[in-house]
Amino acid sequence: MQNEFHFKDIFVYDLANNHQGDLDHAKAVISEVGRVNSEAGVRGALKFQFRQLDSFIHPDFQGRTDHKYVKRFSETRLSMDEFRELVPVVQDAGLLTMSTPFDEESVDLICDMDLDIIKIASCSANDRPLIEKIALVNKPVIVSTAALRIDEIDWLVNYLEAKRVNFAMMHCVAVYPTPDEDLQLDQVRRLRERYRGIEIGWSTHEDPDNTSAIQIAYALGARMFERHVGLNTDTTKLNAYSSTPDQLTAWLAAYNAARSMIGAGERPPAKQKELQTLFELKRGTFARRALTAGETVNSEDVFFAMPCAEGSMTSGEFRSGMIAERDYAANEALSAGTSDDASSDEQLIYQIMLQVRGMFSEAGININEDASIEISHHYGLNRFREFGAVLVTCINRDYAKKLVVQLPRQKHPYHFHKRKEETFQLLYGDLELTKDGNCVAMRPGDTILVEPNSWHKFHTLEGCIFEEVSSTSFDNDSFYEDPKIAAMERQDRKTQVNHWISYFRGNRAL
Repeated sequence: MQNEFHFKDIFVYDLANNHQGDLDHAKAVISEVGRVNSEAGVRGALKFQFRQLDSFIHPDFQGRTDHKYVKRFSETRLSMDEFRELVPVVQDAGLLTMSTPFDEESVDLICDMDLDIIKIASCSANDRPLIEKIALVNKPVIVSTAALRIDEIDWLVNYLEAKRVNFAMMHCVAVYPTPDEDLQLDQVRRLRERYRGIEIGWSTHEDPDNTSAIQIAYALGARMFERHVGLNTDTTKLNAYSSTPDQLTAWLAAYNAARSMIGAGERPPAKQKELQTLFELKRGTFARRALTAGETVNSEDVFFAMPCAEGSMTSGEFRSGMIAERDYAANEALSAGTSDDASSDEQLIYQIMLQVRGMFSEAGININEDASIEISHHYGLNRFREFGAVLVTCINRDYAKKLVVQLPRQKHPYHFHKRKEETFQLLYGDLELTKDGNCVAMRPGDTILVEPNSWHKFHTLEGCIFEEVSSTSFDNDSFYEDPKIAAMERQDRKTQVNHWISYFRGNRAL
């Protein structure tokens, strides 16, 4: 595979036949598109279309005007030498170079011109001879998928992955122009879910004045966009699905607005202004009667009302069974630091299981009801966020299957098993495993074998879920490098989660 090319947030401007077979007109279009792209502050690529018409069109159809595409291609023909002259014009405009080849010879010409990207048009997305040729040339590839059945897309993805092609896909509807009711934008979401790890975009043919569709597509996860572009002149008029520079400006502005409105992919901390607004609307916790320091405070001993003063306990922070850390008069606000007599370990376990549940839900993984769950915490529950993992034992017979969950930034220390052989397969997230001193960065789908007596440890940056398939798992078969862990009894570094189904079904009391 070639050096990784990043497809995210790239805009493809399709010149198609809008150059009108006129080299100077093509240069004018490219110049205007480059200006608009630069003003919008996005990453753009100018796309040609290559057809070797002398061989692409059947001899019996050469020169005929009764077939609209033969007529159009012939009348707007540019020579390959003229396209070569356009390449530096594209580069000077600050755009990547790109072309759609419709025959094998055109693929060779793309390589000869050293264009940056190859596009496979929807009409060619099941053209196996052409795809086989493209897969050989070590270029990043974007594929449109208009009218393909899911099984055809499955084949395409499988073939390109098997050939180690660096590629992305675009949802597309090949109706020119595409009415709103035919845009089928939810296919962006479906493609993202079915082909995880592949960048998905949208090749558009709707009315150029429609700026809401790109915002919807972006919200559904499209991260590449394609648009036909051109210029109106006294002698040429654009078709109904190509954008003028002004329309392109409005379209890119809509994209930037959508990107701003949608925000980051990860949930960020709330801004102080938001926190202050919400705090001013919260109820505080007040003593219903006089309370004495050291007294257990239950629900009947307090009431909730607004406003809540700074440093006071909100209603959401109160837990029945708290201990009053000082004397309180009736109607006095309880301090935010009032101690909690509830088991801190229980609260930690609850918070851990909530996060594990969220990770399983996000990964789309379900667990059998007779599975057992234990929290492995090598230096105690209070350091679980730093060292540990949650182990879900689904099956443990002559063979065993576990799901291992690590929260973001967690590490699992060096250890080995004398009896157990295990294979890890990463299902979700990221994982780096070190085996006998050798580090392996795993990607979803990757597997690694850990033989008996092999020292191994692992850690994650963003959190992960991996499957452990092994021979029978024994409780006394883990041996740790750190003597502090090695000296611990198993029950001191493991916590069994009883009634775990209640965590996953939302029945756990707050």
